[in-house]
Amino acid sequence: MNLFFLQVIIDSAKIKDSLDRAAQIAAQQKQTLWDILLKGGPLMIPLAILLVIALFVFFERYLAIKKASKMDDNFMSIIRDNIISGNIQAARSLSKNTNTAVARMIDKGIQRVGKPIDAIERSMENVGKLELYKMEKNLSILSMVGYIGPLFGFLGTIAGMFQLFYSIANTGEYSISNIAGGIYVKMISSASGLIIGIIGYVAYRYLNAQIDKATNKMEVASADFIDILQEPTR
Repeated sequence: MNLFFLQVIIDSAKIKDSLDRAAQIAAQQKQTLWDILLKGGPLMIPLAILLVIALFVFFERYLAIKKASKMDDNFMSIIRDNIISGNIQAARSLSKNTNTAVARMIDKGIQRVGKPIDAIERSMENVGKLELYKMEKNLSILSMVGYIGPLFGFLGTIAGMFQLFYSIANTGEYSISNIAGGIYVKMISSASGLIIGIIGYVAYRYLNAQIDKATNKMEVASADFIDILQEPTR
């Protein structure tokens, strides 16, 4: 009988331990993303700042590039009709009142009508370079975020590992669970840095692709305008 009660007590203790472990696992699973990120240490603050900067620069540049590269399909056709008919003033009015990179470049070309073709091309090319410079403004920030984001993450991991091993050296406690838990926490900053770096790099490459498209539009419009000037007037 005593053995029976002893076995019951042992089984109850095992069940209690199992329930406690299950409760701990459930509590860990209930952790939100914010709770996990807070465990990354002080270097999560500069990483968060880098993420905010990257997102701000991306959306600001995206809207600016989209606005500058926007072009009406009929714009060059109307410019051509006005120039061929000799109505330079109407062509100038249209280009001046259209707020796009192509229109500003064409407007400079219209202002130079009557001068040698080479001079007109150089004037338009200079305006095109200026427009590209405006579109590329602050893109280097995204490139910087893509580069230093992972470095901040690795720095946080290294600092955390120093703290972990220093604690082990002082206390002498080096169980597998303590070490694994410490490494898990310190890897949060490394993973966050990699993610932020990827975001910065992808955003940088995407905006560069949009600028390349805008450049192609300006080159095509410039070539079309020069062709228009070489057509006979009515």
